[in-house]
Amino acid sequence: MTSLQHNARFHAVRIWLLIVAAMVVATLIVGGATRLTGSGLSIVEWKPVTGTVPPLTEAQWAAEFDKYKQIPQYRELNRGMSLSEFKTIYWWEWAHRLLGRTIGAVFLIPFLFFLWRGWIGRELRWPLFGLFALGGVQGAVGWWMVSSGLAERVSVSQYRLAFHMTLACVIYAAIVWTVARMKALPFIETPVRVRIGAAILALLVLAQIYLGALVAGLDAGLVYNTWPHIDGALIPQADRLWFETPLWRNFFENALTVQFNHRMLAYLILLFAILHAWDTGRSVHDRTTRANAALIVLLIIVQAMIGIATLLFAVPIMLALLHQAMAILVLTVAVVHAARLIHKPVAAPALSPA
Repeated sequence: MTSLQHNARFHAVRIWLLIVAAMVVATLIVGGATRLTGSGLSIVEWKPVTGTVPPLTEAQWAAEFDKYKQIPQYRELNRGMSLSEFKTIYWWEWAHRLLGRTIGAVFLIPFLFFLWRGWIGRELRWPLFGLFALGGVQGAVGWWMVSSGLAERVSVSQYRLAFHMTLACVIYAAIVWTVARMKALPFIETPVRVRIGAAILALLVLAQIYLGALVAGLDAGLVYNTWPHIDGALIPQADRLWFETPLWRNFFENALTVQFNHRMLAYLILLFAILHAWDTGRSVHDRTTRANAALIVLLIIVQAMIGIATLLFAVPIMLALLHQAMAILVLTVAVVHAARLIHKPVAAPALSPA
């Protein structure tokens, strides 16, 4: 096998991972639309295999609709919904689940082939096994989330929703990190504080995504639709922020506190990104690294503007989806930036002896 063929095979593994990453992004966006359209509880059973096939006859549709009529969401929010309206929300949830199943197949089948052919080296083998395992856990977490809204609630638990979305972003970030390390770029020698700063910035973006999911789970974006004030002030009164007992529940169940924390972390991330970009520009000579740090600042500013508009207009679906997509873009650039600074590139597997 020639060196050119060898490199082409290594490149094929990268392309495969990029396809999987793109599918994860699609699943995140469709999942966001599913939540915003109130479709997430339309399928009340978890059938990992047979659930791939949607209802095909009017009798099957009627049976699925009857199952939906048994849960609180229908009885308390959607009573009187027509079968046609039910089909709309059903297709959103079905598409979301189908994408998740498809990602599993698109990951596993090429992975096994690449392993069989020796195209994946030891340095990547176990991390990729770990990614596949996380994907399986994510499927179970998705049903765990849905099940929270089938008996006593009209929507899913914000705790489980936030965990489900954040885990998806962790899986996506891990794929992006792996792909970034496989790119043939020189390792950038940088001060330790810059590398730590890049890692902290990526983790802060993930934390902000988690807080954003809590906001979504509580529908907290539908209240306090003013900026820069919230509840009539830059900083709300303490008795409004901390009235839940025990105190920790305010971080997850008080809509005012959850939205306020989301705003405050956004300000902190922007400040931290500016300081990191300034430090990178001052102490790193690599032009691409400096450009990436500056790009993160620009993207965060754009994301903040989209978030403010989403809030002021009371969460229209297109702005909300744009806000979510922009969060994924910020995460992508932050992870690539950190990966280039922290880890040396992964080399292609050694050529087999002739």
